[in-house]
Amino acid sequence: MIYHVSIFGNDDAMGTAEAPFRTINKGASVAVAGDTVRVHAGTYREWVQPQNGGREDARIVYESAEGEHVVIKGSEIVRDWTRVEGTVWKKVLPNAMFKDWNPFAEKVDGDWIVSPTKKTHGYDVHLGDVYINGRSMFEASSMDDLYTAKIRYSLFQGFQDYTPELIPNPETTKYRWYATVDAENTTIFANFQDVDPNAELIEINVRKACFYPLKNHLDYITVRGFEIAQSACPFTPPTSDQVGMVGPNWAKGWIIENNDIHDAKCSGISIGKEASTGDNDYLKYNKKHSHYYQTEAVFRALKMGWSKETIGSHIIRNNKLHDCGQNGVVGHLGCVFSRIEHNEIYNIATKHEFYGHEIGGIKLHAGIDVVLENNNIHDCTLGTWLDWQAQGTRVTKNVYHSNGRDLYVEVSHGPCLVDNNLLLSAWSFEDHAQGTALVHNVIAGNANQFKDLERQTPYHFPHSTQVLGVAQLFGGDNRIYNNLMLGAYPSTASIWKPMNAIYDPYYTPEYFYKKMAEHDFWMNDTQFQPMWVDENAYSGYASPWRAEEHPIFADGMTFEVAEENGEWTLTLTVPENVANASCKAVTTERLGAPIYTEEPYENPDGTPVDFTKDILGNTRDGAIVPGPFAKLKAGKQTFVIWKS
Repeated sequence: MIYHVSIFGNDDAMGTAEAPFRTINKGASVAVAGDTVRVHAGTYREWVQPQNGGREDARIVYESAEGEHVVIKGSEIVRDWTRVEGTVWKKVLPNAMFKDWNPFAEKVDGDWIVSPTKKTHGYDVHLGDVYINGRSMFEASSMDDLYTAKIRYSLFQGFQDYTPELIPNPETTKYRWYATVDAENTTIFANFQDVDPNAELIEINVRKACFYPLKNHLDYITVRGFEIAQSACPFTPPTSDQVGMVGPNWAKGWIIENNDIHDAKCSGISIGKEASTGDNDYLKYNKKHSHYYQTEAVFRALKMGWSKETIGSHIIRNNKLHDCGQNGVVGHLGCVFSRIEHNEIYNIATKHEFYGHEIGGIKLHAGIDVVLENNNIHDCTLGTWLDWQAQGTRVTKNVYHSNGRDLYVEVSHGPCLVDNNLLLSAWSFEDHAQGTALVHNVIAGNANQFKDLERQTPYHFPHSTQVLGVAQLFGGDNRIYNNLMLGAYPSTASIWKPMNAIYDPYYTPEYFYKKMAEHDFWMNDTQFQPMWVDENAYSGYASPWRAEEHPIFADGMTFEVAEENGEWTLTLTVPENVANASCKAVTTERLGAPIYTEEPYENPDGTPVDFTKDILGNTRDGAIVPGPFAKLKAGKQTFVIWKS
């Protein structure tokens, strides 16, 4: 059955093409497995809450009609503003319009939130937002702050994730709003500067989400072809009920594709956990640190049936995700066995109204057997953050550039495979884990590395959610083969150093296993694990690992990224000895398995990874050169690296 929805329809109609429904929610209330809800052009201001799920062989599809632009918004238009003084206006709204969720009274808060808070800065940031012709304004900290055009630099103190290019421009931050909420009304004051609010489109967000069921286990739903924007979704740490602007809410087999998703207050798409496994219990009870609650969430999830058969296996593809305050895609536990592919993700967490330790273009916890492939992630505070249990996770053929940081892997035991990517930002790779393989990448910038003996995190049976054990993070146990280390940026902070010298303290495999056999290491509790490093090419500030036997020294390697009409290119300059290099082939067998998980670097189905394919899909035959391209030539060459 195909149900039609139109802004000219009626929810009392039959839902046919001739007599369409008025709201998407009406279609969502009647659609069952095998049905399609086809939405026609227009703007729909509603929180779509599916009531039923589909089956693997009979999905429920929500889609925009072919060739028609459909917008789903969590906001409402606000008219009839009254001038207060100069460029400041106000609007008094009855609290009843927000029902049981008033974002102008709700704080951006949760476990791992850092700033601003009443304690740290003397004020809070709220989930509310005001938009001028679709552009988000900035919340003022007080009525006095409403009148200033200065950036509140205190928000950036302690940020290690920004570059000057990612700090908001004072010309945009001067557009500010401030709200007061009493028992009856919400009053919004706004400094519109040169804009007459009664002559332009002014919207405020009023709904927590735009497409997100209230029920769990509504499986096999497709969301296709919409513009989705402007919701007041809350902060989503891994210990919370991770509500995003769009998402399945603890289900299996969703496909979210071909959408333009933007201006979520926090997270655009959530494939994360639900509330019964814990919801900001550290913030609520202050009994023990958040990471204990996070470990408990894993075991709570297992008790309630968290497995490949019930949760995850989502596909997120061909979307634009941008201008969200915290994440483009977020997930803990619910993200397992999923694919995130060919999305353009940008301007994530660059507004800097708030900061917490859970930000990124993609931020995943427990990304078991998740594949991130062929995404273009740029101009984000942090490109991708793989946190806790990045086991069987593969990051392949992605383009990272102009980010505060490109890739961060934290407190995971591997195997995590990072192959055939472009990591082009000044801070390219942060390694706070073990068991990561870096193969055939371009790494242009600096990296840092450290172990963590204070936390014990779970690791799993191969390709399973079942926990095998828990362990501290000793660092090392990495494989680093056949990469181009461009060394394009000087080190800008004490913890950030060129690749691969950051691994100099770690042991060679021969020394490590000799000492283990002699019982010279007690529980390996303070020792450095081994490293496998060879045949990487180094230029500029980059330098090889102290025990690398066959480094390739290649001064003069340079790069440039450009974009025109949705086509991104990389111009790369390499010397002759790199273009004519002949490296040993990388295979699943050669990579072996991390010490703790003992799981090979293999595909989710247990088959070996095909390393003969490069970032563009070309085959590596003949001599194997370092980097993500099957063939190089001496001098300057240009590759098309991503297309919209």
